[in-house]
Amino acid sequence: MLHGDAAMVDDYAWLELGVEGQRILDTRGEGPGVRELMRAIRGLCLLEAARVPGEPLALDALHAALGERVAAQPAPARVAVAMSGGLDSAMALRTALDEGLDPVGVTLRLWLDPHAANTEKACCSPASVRAARELCHEHGVAHVTLDLRERFHAAVVEPFVRGYAAGVTPNPCVRCNGEFRFHQLDRFARRIGASRLATGHYARIVERGHLRLLARARDVDKDQSYMLASLAPPALGRLWFPLGDTLKRDNRERALQLGLDAARRAESQEACFLGGSDYRDFLERNGVRDAPGSILDESGRELGTHRGAWRFTPGQRKGLGLSGGDRARYVLRTDVRARTVHVGRREALTSRRVQCVPGVLHTRDARGEAKLRFRSPAVPASVRREGTGFVLELDDPVEAVAPGQLAALYVDDAVVGSGTIVAAAQA
Repeated sequence: MLHGDAAMVDDYAWLELGVEGQRILDTRGEGPGVRELMRAIRGLCLLEAARVPGEPLALDALHAALGERVAAQPAPARVAVAMSGGLDSAMALRTALDEGLDPVGVTLRLWLDPHAANTEKACCSPASVRAARELCHEHGVAHVTLDLRERFHAAVVEPFVRGYAAGVTPNPCVRCNGEFRFHQLDRFARRIGASRLATGHYARIVERGHLRLLARARDVDKDQSYMLASLAPPALGRLWFPLGDTLKRDNRERALQLGLDAARRAESQEACFLGGSDYRDFLERNGVRDAPGSILDESGRELGTHRGAWRFTPGQRKGLGLSGGDRARYVLRTDVRARTVHVGRREALTSRRVQCVPGVLHTRDARGEAKLRFRSPAVPASVRREGTGFVLELDDPVEAVAPGQLAALYVDDAVVGSGTIVAAAQA
């Protein structure tokens, strides 16, 4: 017996499915739209039931029951399409349909801060899940929701909190996209017999010798290869990025011509689980305690005090609370154990040597371009393996290199390595 339930404001719906193998033999439940839905799905297999439209609350209950049990035999034309409810995943779905494939939409329901300012803006909000499901049903496509809230919290949110508490600047989007999300989506794709997994990311896959590597997208302004850089080459064999050779503006124009609601939907924010809230407020609510200490200049002289070193990151200028002085001061580094924040001239922010641990290099290239933050440009660099990671020697100094961030190494647009930054120095 499979059980699913859902609530929305003052309404509640529940549904139980008596299943033999993958076929629904019996149903019972209550709530808005449930009776009609039960009549429509009785006798269907679970994947067929995932294609049936209905009242939103009744469908929420049905898909809560289906998520972990839907399975099917392998089918060459079947492709799992990751759906966020936004423009890019909508166009990935359309591409699959245009190519005559048999897509199955899948949306991950992830943990959201219940105290967030605006959870509906997140790509994994209940509203986004419903939008993705409605789009699939409009096209006669099955859609499955995977409730991964607890696993996401353990794999992404908790390391985010621990990282800041330890004094580094983690990137939860890298951990989510490059590790957690694709692992869960690939498991689902295999379970339903899909030959490939498609997503709306702007990235490409290239062949280099006998190796598949992630590569930059054609649209350099929307390129997401940095966020995906920790994907291992073996994981790329079943991945498909339909938008990798397209431009975002062209996709939006086509979506408008097709009348897709997703064309007018705002893009999801980074760190979706924050729901538009300031990360410092979130960290406070999740147990990161203030530990007051000193703000020191480059000579060790105290210039002021702070509430907690974890509130600052290299390169930060605002929020120091320092008055006077004839020049701007920037955060150079922090030490949560000593409870100190070190500030100084902008010139002192630069680094030319970056150590990454853990780190992996997929090729033997000794030169490449290193990208050290999502929004920063890549810079030429030499690389050498060292222990369980590697060291980058940058041709040009880079400002505000932050421990905890990802370093991605590119050669001719292909990602040939990645690692977590643990230290940076001027020489």
